[in-house]
Amino acid sequence: MTIIAPSILSADFAKLGEDVREAERCGADWIHIDIMDGQFVPNLTFGPPVVGAIRSYTSLPFDVHLMVNTPERLFEDLKKAGADRITVHAEACLHLHRTIHAIRELGLKAGVALNPHTPLSVLDHILEDIDLALIMTVNPGFGGQSFIPAMLPKIRDLRGRLDAKGLHGVHIEVDGGINGETAALVAQAGANALVAGNYIYGNNDRASAISTLKNSAKA
Repeated sequence: MTIIAPSILSADFAKLGEDVREAERCGADWIHIDIMDGQFVPNLTFGPPVVGAIRSYTSLPFDVHLMVNTPERLFEDLKKAGADRITVHAEACLHLHRTIHAIRELGLKAGVALNPHTPLSVLDHILEDIDLALIMTVNPGFGGQSFIPAMLPKIRDLRGRLDAKGLHGVHIEVDGGINGETAALVAQAGANALVAGNYIYGNNDRASAISTLKNSAKA
């Protein structure tokens, strides 16, 4: 089953809790939370207090994507705020193996994100240690960007590597430019968790948008 994770980066910040609740009501599986520090990426978004503030609005897992430098400084606070999984960028971690295990030691699921230019070889020695690999299909930092088709072979390659190792429980998540058309492409390439912001929150019928993504991924 394909997991749909609406990104609240595209939600209405003035009624964030309500938009999170509506996403669950409309059929979402996870809530994707992009935390940016204005340094690793130019944009500045949420922090642990916002995660904690919206936790009571849904029972869905919080899929927290850290686009920050020194991400480990936020782990404890994010756990207290209600995060279920934390994904860090390989490019932001000096000691990636240590960082992943710091997440897992808190009882949380751990993921690694790769920017479009970052090779899969970065994951060669930690695939057995992660719960999720996030392939960025846009350059990180802003919502509403166009999907980069050159990432499809990267997704297929990652699926092949996971299957070869028997790591069928590791999610392949994609983030960036996901819509009804690109959802089918990334699912065919091997992704099973799709992050969508504008496509869901920019749609007047969000339930229909989520349903379209799930049906497209099955095609």
